[in-house]
Amino acid sequence: MGIISWLIIGALAGWIASMITGNNKKMGAGANILVGIIGGLIGGFVMNLLGGYGMTGFNLWSLFVAVIGAIILLLIVNLFRKND
Repeated sequence: MGIISWLIIGALAGWIASMITGNNKKMGAGANILVGIIGGLIGGFVMNLLGGYGMTGFNLWSLFVAVIGAIILLLIVNLFRKND
């Protein structure tokens, strides 16, 4: 996947994950992209551990993997933020 694909998948995945976890009002476009890209890495790692495929290109499976990873990332961040 090229850098443009990573940015598009990252933006969509970060936005979807932020809506699911309730962080949408706290995050801007840059944060959504960053969370989505890191989520893609986390989701790919988790899927590989489970015996599946990680990011496979610019498709719905990669978006699904990135959303799962972004949700995991945002849930972890929310755990630490609520303790402040």
